[in-house]
Amino acid sequence: MRKSVVAIVGRPNVGKSTIFNRLVGERISIVEDIPGVTRDRIYAEGDWLTSTFNVIDTGGIEIGDEPLLVQMRYQAEVAIDEADVIIFLVNGREGITAADEEVAKLLYKSNKPIVLGINKIDNPEMRERIYEFYSLGFGEPYPISGAHGLGLGDLLDEVVRNFPELETDVVDEDTVYFSLIGRPNVGKSSLVNALLNEDRVIVSEIEGTTRDAIDTHLHKDDQDFVIIDTAGMRKRGKVYETTEKYSVLRALKAIERSDVVLVLIDAETGIREQDKKIAGYAHEAGRSIIIVVNKWDTVASDEKAMREFEEKVRAHFLFLDYAPIVFLSAKTKKRIHTLIPAIKVASENHSKRVATNVLNDVIMDAIAMNPTPTLKGKRLKVLYGTQVAVKPPSFVIFVNDPELMHFSYKRFLENKIREAFGFVGTPIKIFARRRQ
Repeated sequence: MRKSVVAIVGRPNVGKSTIFNRLVGERISIVEDIPGVTRDRIYAEGDWLTSTFNVIDTGGIEIGDEPLLVQMRYQAEVAIDEADVIIFLVNGREGITAADEEVAKLLYKSNKPIVLGINKIDNPEMRERIYEFYSLGFGEPYPISGAHGLGLGDLLDEVVRNFPELETDVVDEDTVYFSLIGRPNVGKSSLVNALLNEDRVIVSEIEGTTRDAIDTHLHKDDQDFVIIDTAGMRKRGKVYETTEKYSVLRALKAIERSDVVLVLIDAETGIREQDKKIAGYAHEAGRSIIIVVNKWDTVASDEKAMREFEEKVRAHFLFLDYAPIVFLSAKTKKRIHTLIPAIKVASENHSKRVATNVLNDVIMDAIAMNPTPTLKGKRLKVLYGTQVAVKPPSFVIFVNDPELMHFSYKRFLENKIREAFGFVGTPIKIFARRRQ
């Protein structure tokens, strides 16, 4: 089911990143008391009571022709357009400014629910400052303090009340959904066409030709697939052209709907830092991942060259050691026959379940090989483990004290579980819990 989207917008230096971090529970956005520090939209998942939603943090909107200000305005407009509910944030200490009024004009045109948050109201004596903000025309202002976390409950209650009724996606359990993500012009559309044996998707050498996510059905090797082709994700810091400014958010929505994500790398231009960031979105979402090295026909395609390139990929993508690497050329269709089998394996592993008794045999054998660590004279005791979820496979290990489960020992157990059960292509999650 699609999650609702909440955008936080406002002029620079009103505390948007601080509120964003409060909503998602992590310090994801850079927070600094200098206007314009947040340069790009940042996305994360937040929750309130029984509702889970995606939150967009935007750079401040400021009216002007300077390249940075134009870029920040573009990105805020994207967030406004994509959001289901908008939090309009203002600075309660400074009162209404001309920039606030310009932002309000943008929001009037959106026809979206607007929740007005008056930030930096850090004590009850300051509450009287909120009344002038009624003149902005967005109804009741909600006094909050991002620094101290005050008033956020009332604000979020109003945000959640304005969520639209979302339709539940009708998903065939036997159909594998996979998406293609990557920098612009790495050959995503060409690969879709090669898989379909037809020119279903527009292919162009111009970056950003694909504007939207497109679902395409494919039946191959006795398996039904849905291919979600996405617009290329541009490097952060570059200006988003008005025609492709939706690409990142829609690519993230595609990841959310996928069982398997193909991370495309251009063999000709090599691995870029942005490739790792793009792959990180899919990894954090818990999706199965296949690294696809496209345009392999443009480089030396012997086995030695392939091994050397694979070593480079492994060195750059340390967090994706579970992801298989497929070398192919969408243009010539060389080695394209290796892709569908890899997708099927990754999908099967993403849904794989392990019997509790077999899992515990593996865990106990692992402990016998490498005894549990001690911390301050106290030894970790592993009582038993069980699988609690799939997509991705998730395991709870019950222990005497979760604080004693060092990340390195958790990693050791993960490696032993992978050795025993495979799980090629899919991340797995391990949680340490105290037995009640």
